[in-house]
Amino acid sequence: MNLTRRVFTASEDRAGEELHLRPVELSDASGLAAAYLRNRNHLARWEPTRGDDFFTVLGQEAALSAKMDHFAAGNEVPWIISGSRGIQGMITLTGIVRGPFQNANLGYWIDAECTGRGHASGAVNAVVKMAAEELGLHRIQAATLLHNGSSQAVLRRCGFEKIGVAPSYLQIAGEWQDHLLFQRILF
Repeated sequence: MNLTRRVFTASEDRAGEELHLRPVELSDASGLAAAYLRNRNHLARWEPTRGDDFFTVLGQEAALSAKMDHFAAGNEVPWIISGSRGIQGMITLTGIVRGPFQNANLGYWIDAECTGRGHASGAVNAVVKMAAEELGLHRIQAATLLHNGSSQAVLRRCGFEKIGVAPSYLQIAGEWQDHLLFQRILF
């Protein structure tokens, strides 16, 4: 699979910063380790509990290697979101299922300093476009914690619709938590 790189402007960023979306590379380990370490507290309540090793270059090399293996198998596509501050987030389509389903799950995070500026919405819109045009997917599903209003607003802005609540859906911040499910039908 050979995906194009995308350039987009965050719609709510007053400076009109140009952002880049590109597939991850193993060489991103150092930049990702720094970004995750910088955002450790910001992301802790939205993600699974992470050990200290996750926030190191070696930990990110292992995580990226696994992501690249999943990409080669055709069931995951991970992208880096970057801008003038370097790596500003990550967005991933996981659990890609072909056949009659043509579905993927969407996950993303944005640097604490970039929230509220349209970076997540711009990245999600770019990935939705690639999912339809380059990956041939029919549907994308996303899940947010019930109290994650910011992420829900991103999904709604990007054309996702709420489809229900999944009790004890994912273990986040050390607890099995309910999630609000969204979907976007692409064609």
